[in-house]
Amino acid sequence: MELDLSQLTTEKRNEQTLNIDQLSTLEVLTLMNKEDETVALAVRKCLPAIEQATNIIYEAMKNGGRLFYVGAGTSGRLGVIDASECPPTFRTEPGLVQGIMAGGEKAITTAVEGIEDRPEEGKRDLEKAHFGPDDVVVGIAASGRTPYVIGAIEYATSLGAKTIALTANTNSELSEVAEYAIEVSVGPEVLTGSTRLKAATAHKMVLNMLSTTTMIKLGKVYENLMVDLNASNLKLKERAKNIVMNATGASEKKAGTILMKANNDVKVAIVMIRGNVGYEEALALLQQGNGFVRKAIELAQRN
Repeated sequence: MELDLSQLTTEKRNEQTLNIDQLSTLEVLTLMNKEDETVALAVRKCLPAIEQATNIIYEAMKNGGRLFYVGAGTSGRLGVIDASECPPTFRTEPGLVQGIMAGGEKAITTAVEGIEDRPEEGKRDLEKAHFGPDDVVVGIAASGRTPYVIGAIEYATSLGAKTIALTANTNSELSEVAEYAIEVSVGPEVLTGSTRLKAATAHKMVLNMLSTTTMIKLGKVYENLMVDLNASNLKLKERAKNIVMNATGASEKKAGTILMKANNDVKVAIVMIRGNVGYEEALALLQQGNGFVRKAIELAQRN
């Protein structure tokens, strides 16, 4: 089977970088920086599609569904990174956001050749993860043609699940098989075909938006503070204390004391201080407020 990549924007030569091998170190860096400046603008053009995808993910999670990122190579690694950051940042259950990549965990650090060319492997990996109709899958592929990702999307579709394509090429095969598509067209790469550069940067931005905005909508942020972080080490415990101080105006000593009483639960500590209530009542108020700190404080102040 012959494969023609020549028509893909991400595989075309960048006219601005034809002499990059003759430039000084600073000139190369300046040129790369200039190209990177275009990435955020390309993402901005996709905000309506990103909004739609975010709302789909939010609705799924609100109703008990999970988010899966599926990709190969750099695209897969980006999904794994975003998924792995959700538990410490937002105290999500480890399985709520999952990154699945062609070749499994080994492929995170070492390329596993050939797997990405097999659509049945994408299906198999989703099956192994017990992917269901209430879940959402974001298929990530800069080219928009990776068989492994397409196989995963097609399997998810067969179950009636929501599917989202994230690509760096327009009108791709992946976009056609997915229900929704985010196509961030960043143009030819600084190094021809090296989609670990602008395409990957764009996709990292989009994944940041999808997960962070969803978590905000789920009540895991108060003001602009990460109030649902998992204070599992010394650095995060110190961050938790600073968050409580910022949210309440409490002294360092008081914030630390209340956090201990709240079992290092930042949300509970904030409600205890702002609502002037005890631990059990703060828990109840948060439950009444569906986990939203602002709502729990309002309920406390009404009483």
